[in-house]
Amino acid sequence: MSSTQHNDHPAQASGALRILGWFAFIALLIAAAVYLWFQSDSAPNLAWMAWTKPTAIFFITIVCLLLAMSIWEAFSPGGGPRVGILRFETTRGDRLFLSLLGSGFIHLAWLGFVGPDLWKALGVSVVYALLVFTLV
Repeated sequence: MSSTQHNDHPAQASGALRILGWFAFIALLIAAAVYLWFQSDSAPNLAWMAWTKPTAIFFITIVCLLLAMSIWEAFSPGGGPRVGILRFETTRGDRLFLSLLGSGFIHLAWLGFVGPDLWKALGVSVVYALLVFTLV
């Protein structure tokens, strides 16, 4: 593939962004529902694992994202490879990995420089993930 290749189908890119937006929205809804569930009296006891509620929510969100990507791949196989600003071909899975890796670093930097209130870091991570899926 040529390094100057770009997306010739803006309708496909728009559709992919719409699907990504829906998946992000659904993942955030699931994460919020799990968070609220863990606030209730019927929440499972995770003390045997020495986990905190945010840790459990984090891993449940990762599982939901992987399931969503699997469903997306089942309906639209091939991973949507394209060449973005990094100048090498990436698939949806590559972009998800870059988003998760970058979000981890954003949260670690936020903890180091700002403090333990991570809600704004979550917002920055979501914007970062949208940029990765759009530009990379």
